[in-house]
Amino acid sequence: MITFATYNIHKAVGTDRRRDPARILDVLHEINADVVTLQEADRRFGSRTSAIPVDMIAEHSAYKPVDYDIRPGGIGWHGNAILVKRNIEILAHAPLHLPVLEPRGAVVADLRVHGTAIRVVGMHLDLSGLWRKRQVRSILAQIAARPAMPTVMMGDLNEWARLGGCLAEFRPAFRAAETGRSFHTRRPVASLDRILFHAGMDLADCGVHRSAKSSCASDHLPVWAKFRL
Repeated sequence: MITFATYNIHKAVGTDRRRDPARILDVLHEINADVVTLQEADRRFGSRTSAIPVDMIAEHSAYKPVDYDIRPGGIGWHGNAILVKRNIEILAHAPLHLPVLEPRGAVVADLRVHGTAIRVVGMHLDLSGLWRKRQVRSILAQIAARPAMPTVMMGDLNEWARLGGCLAEFRPAFRAAETGRSFHTRRPVASLDRILFHAGMDLADCGVHRSAKSSCASDHLPVWAKFRL
């Protein structure tokens, strides 16, 4: 089994308006996923350093960030970051440039997990439906230009439609895991956070992670999916 999770951490600011990166790490430890994509993982202003200090990740978690080496003290691209368990080999990685109306981006990493090569894409799409569709097409085109391998694509899609909208752009190559409603944390009414996977992959289980800490650590709940390799 391999477990993936995606989490919009809202710059580590919880519903109690406290910035608490240690609380975000606690939630990740509760989920215990092998691979995690984060959105809003950097500070909004100034040098845009990581919302979770890099040394805190190293000293107080089982993860290592995929290092895109774009900004000193940062761990991602336009707030998108990927964390992997330390025993996972990082084969390749790159930021993905998207057509944008507002600052947006995505990231990709090719990994070796339990001897199996697998690709993960982290993304945070636009508020505009038209631009979301353009961004999905761009991501799919950039992924298609890379060597083929099983792929999981995750993130905050900002898509309120259950099946339509930008989700239709992923079909038929990708399926969406029915993880459930993840936004807003206080009263989840929308499945903004999604996990999509190659149609041939074997999905074992999926869901939304609800706990005492995840209910206040961010305005989004994390979602997860388990696959049989």
